[in-house]
Amino acid sequence: MLFNSWSFAVFLPVVFALHYAGRRAGWQVGVLTLASFVFYGWADPGLLPLLAASTFINGLCAQQLLTPGMPPLRRRIALGLALGFNLGALAFYKYAGLMAALFLSQEWSEALKETVPLPIGISFYTFQGISLVMESWWDGPKGGIPGLPAPRNAREAGWFHAKVWFFKAFFPQLVAGPIVKAGEFLWQIGAKRLADIDWDGAVKKLILGFFLKMVVADNLKDATAALRFPDFTALPRLNLVALLYGFSFQILADFAGYSLIAQGLAKLFGYELPLNFTFPYLSRSITEFWRRWHISLSTWLRMYLYIPLGGNRHGEVRTFANLFLVMFLGGLWHGAAWSYAVWGTAHGLLLALERLASRGRKPEPVAGWTWLGAAQALLVFNVVSVLWLLFKLPDLAHVGKFLACLGQNPGGVQPRELYVIVLFSLPVGLWHGWNALAPRRATWSPATLRRVEITLYAALLFLLVTNSGSAGEFIYFQF
Repeated sequence: MLFNSWSFAVFLPVVFALHYAGRRAGWQVGVLTLASFVFYGWADPGLLPLLAASTFINGLCAQQLLTPGMPPLRRRIALGLALGFNLGALAFYKYAGLMAALFLSQEWSEALKETVPLPIGISFYTFQGISLVMESWWDGPKGGIPGLPAPRNAREAGWFHAKVWFFKAFFPQLVAGPIVKAGEFLWQIGAKRLADIDWDGAVKKLILGFFLKMVVADNLKDATAALRFPDFTALPRLNLVALLYGFSFQILADFAGYSLIAQGLAKLFGYELPLNFTFPYLSRSITEFWRRWHISLSTWLRMYLYIPLGGNRHGEVRTFANLFLVMFLGGLWHGAAWSYAVWGTAHGLLLALERLASRGRKPEPVAGWTWLGAAQALLVFNVVSVLWLLFKLPDLAHVGKFLACLGQNPGGVQPRELYVIVLFSLPVGLWHGWNALAPRRATWSPATLRRVEITLYAALLFLLVTNSGSAGEFIYFQF
């Protein structure tokens, strides 16, 4: 079920009413868990068994890992079973075709791609399952994850598993994140009151999120449709540049829009989801970009992969190798194609080069904007935008052809297409500019700031009603 669909417009108020119809945590958790499975299986009920199996196995293994006095061997078996299932399911459903092409033949690869479906959101809920069992492995000897103590009897065991099923299935973030770690969500589970809803925060996030998705991303989706081979080969250079930047703004608006909607929906039910974007196109380095872009993925990779691999604790060579490997795997997380691996590898190489260049230097505090800072941000934005081509053009030869066309194609312009891309890219630039003005806004009176915010959100709501593009799935659904 899509957030931007009429079925969801009916689904949400019904679930909201049922949720707050009961005051007990058990009722509310049960309603949201059931609703989440309905949400996930709405278009394809065949997706539900894998989600249910993943939840059951991760919950059972987490219980074993958190049980006091559990023999070390049994704990290792439980951890191995959970990780084996999570990674095995991800490898089978997402990477079977890629592995067949690598070790068998292209015919096998195509056959597997046709017969093995890619369950929507599997990358997200699998990573949440890994978070649950890893935190249970680490915190079991300490008494349990915050909000998920080891059950001492059958009644507590039932509530334990109810929490796990709710954590894994919570519908706002189930399909495309943010990737929620067990320790930052489970402690929030409890009875919620209608009077405690943060309406201001929820409404703001929902309006901005739907605006970014339905007005910006969906209109740019149609405007950047020509960014495919061989369509772009006949376009003038200026239009190619517009397509490059237009897709860069589109992917940010689409994914950041989804994350904001998810955060707003969670607030309606009394839950907080982690921040996933902080104006990434203001970054002055690739390192800073990854602190601002898809924050829940970058922190997951750091916590569950980079640090266990040794992080930066074993010398520079090992550090660079860890960065390279983590970003390579992070690229493959996005899709079973070598273009994603190249994308991740390129980011890993840039991160390593930046670390090498800054060796021995203390990071300088960033205070306001200078011409140098603006130039650095522009350079990073261009590098990131060029690398986004690997998401739109999975054939590496087509990426090379596009870059060649930038230098070889004739001048001139197709004004209508260029105008549409510029028009619907502008809000993303203004959104980043609004953040860059944060120090100036801090000097405004609360009354002035409130009036400006009301005016801006009213304008976004008006544009949302009058200028939405053709409805489409969120880009990150495919991951």
